[in-house]
Amino acid sequence: MSIPRTGFPVSSGPRRILRRLALAAAVAGLSIAWSVPSSAQYGYGGSYESSPPPRANTARPQQPRSATPRNATTRSAAPNSAPAPAPPAVGIQSGRANSGAPPAGEQRLVTNEVLIELSGNPPQRTVDALANRHRLERIESQNMGLSGSTYYRWRIPDGRSVSAVIRDLEADPEIVSVQPNYVYSLQQGASLQQGAAQQSGGAGDPAQYALAKLRLIEAHGIATGHKVLVAVIDSGIDATHPELRGTVDDELIANAGAGAIHSHGTGIAGVIASHGRLRGAAPGVRILAVRAFGGTTAAAEGTTFHVIKGLNWATERGARVINMSFAGPFDPALARLIADARVKGAIMIAASGNAGPKSPPLYPAADPNVIAVAATDADDRLFAKSVRGRHIAISAPGVDILTSSAGGGYQVVSGTSFSAAYISGVVALLLERRPKLLPEAVRRILTTTAHDLGPAGRDELFGDGLADAAQALATFETFERLERQESADRAGRDGAR
Repeated sequence: MSIPRTGFPVSSGPRRILRRLALAAAVAGLSIAWSVPSSAQYGYGGSYESSPPPRANTARPQQPRSATPRNATTRSAAPNSAPAPAPPAVGIQSGRANSGAPPAGEQRLVTNEVLIELSGNPPQRTVDALANRHRLERIESQNMGLSGSTYYRWRIPDGRSVSAVIRDLEADPEIVSVQPNYVYSLQQGASLQQGAAQQSGGAGDPAQYALAKLRLIEAHGIATGHKVLVAVIDSGIDATHPELRGTVDDELIANAGAGAIHSHGTGIAGVIASHGRLRGAAPGVRILAVRAFGGTTAAAEGTTFHVIKGLNWATERGARVINMSFAGPFDPALARLIADARVKGAIMIAASGNAGPKSPPLYPAADPNVIAVAATDADDRLFAKSVRGRHIAISAPGVDILTSSAGGGYQVVSGTSFSAAYISGVVALLLERRPKLLPEAVRRILTTTAHDLGPAGRDELFGDGLADAAQALATFETFERLERQESADRAGRDGAR
């Protein structure tokens, strides 16, 4: 984004007014970005550094139940571009507008489980009575501070279909919402394992082409993400890896059946925070590791319950950036908690997905409260498997990415997962400089400083283009220079009186 210099001489009266008007005009884009979300979306006033007040009543009313996300808003679009569509409402095929039953043909779910939501934290006898009444077996539960409710994961022991059980549960007035336990997959292609990276002297490995593409070395002269708290909802992180030593503050094992740490999460953390022979996008960050995914293949899986459990924990721990390098179906429970997390100031970054050009938008990238990231290669071409759509906000390298792997090794990987991780790191750089930035301000800064790729203007392949970390940070530098100049002028005027 280009911000013009003002050239007015120091004086009082009309020229002083003109100078202030010029200053206001110069930073109008940032001022609007910082203030709009607070008043237009969440009903509280204030500047870009305001925080929403605590909700007086965090429990949702029991009737009517809705499967669509609360506080859902369309994405902030670039000039002359159409707004991205909100995630689709579920239940249309079921004949019930607000039903949580899965759409016809949806297979990405646990076939013998349902998730129910109850207001507050009900006594055990209430929960047991519900389970007995509906012939279900309780597996686990989690009270969600984000929503002021408790989610329960229940097993269907008698062969009934998920849809049939959901319709039965929806008739019970004690239940706030009910839905399938959807399945999500990590977004990584095949990886090439390799030995230690080349010694680099702190500037990153020569194979890390993304450092130059995103202008990260320049950006690190201004910020490194120092102590910004980033949550990685993934497959666990090898905190003993030389690239990540001392970076992981805490870990939540949201998926007890995940097994050993999968290399995907360690790779994501490496892209964000490497500080050894490799260089991450934000080597000074602190990481909260959420182990929500498990499996032995590249596409490890997790479920709605694992993800929302991790999202709630990360937000309660104060994570400002939440990286979600996974994809799957639209999910009402996840949508509601994403909206709640954004109200609390969390900035959520998601991989667009690796299902290719014919895929519909995948979730959570398709959520309007999330920044969706597409993947590019070393020649700025779109990754062939990157999902397209109007929801794509920005692009970052995601092909042949050298990063860390579990067990102290290294891997070369491809996928939108790693593009999202780079953007999470860039956001951490911005937050080091402006810790109270609101989510929409971050989105606006990223998209207005990106380099256009593909068709002119925003498009469905690259969003607003390739991120530029140095230019994004320069937005603050220009603004601060104008502020200092105005302050000096004011001091001169006061001294002349």
